[in-house]
Amino acid sequence: MLEIRWHSRAGQGAVTGAKGLADVVSQTGKKVQAFAFYGSAKRGAAMTAYNRIDDNDILNHEKFMSPDYVLVIDPGLTFITNICEFEKKETKYIITTHFSKEELLEKKPELKGKQVFVLDCIRISQETLGRPIPNAPMLGAFIKISGILELDFFLESFKKVLGKKLSQKVIDQNMLAIKRAYDEVN
Repeated sequence: MLEIRWHSRAGQGAVTGAKGLADVVSQTGKKVQAFAFYGSAKRGAAMTAYNRIDDNDILNHEKFMSPDYVLVIDPGLTFITNICEFEKKETKYIITTHFSKEELLEKKPELKGKQVFVLDCIRISQETLGRPIPNAPMLGAFIKISGILELDFFLESFKKVLGKKLSQKVIDQNMLAIKRAYDEVN
């Protein structure tokens, strides 16, 4: 079973990202879960979202997990929450930050020796969407690092998910954000 934990602030799109990822992955025949845990339901409050992906029915409905991937879409949460909680030796971290990987590891020494990937999802979303909603760039980075799906399949499937509630212009902006993050994550 593949387990993913998102660290975000309410309003940054982690729940939408987790649900969108689940919608796309479910089209491949896999079983999926997407859910969130809010400490406070206020915009800007720290929160977590979760995905589980498996070939078999998923009977575990608890938030506890030892994630294969930790996606941090709010840079500040890297320093004020325990993003390493319940990690595995092989957990991969994808963190939005304006720091280089070396600078981040210097500022957050607990990440040294771990598989860490960085990109600036906030900047990408500002430049492509015109606002700081970093979930689409994080999905692009996740697709690249995980290799779970081909980028073209993900983009085509995610367009359909977004098409349920967004204009074509906003869908196109999201596609650009995903592609940029896919190319820029390192």
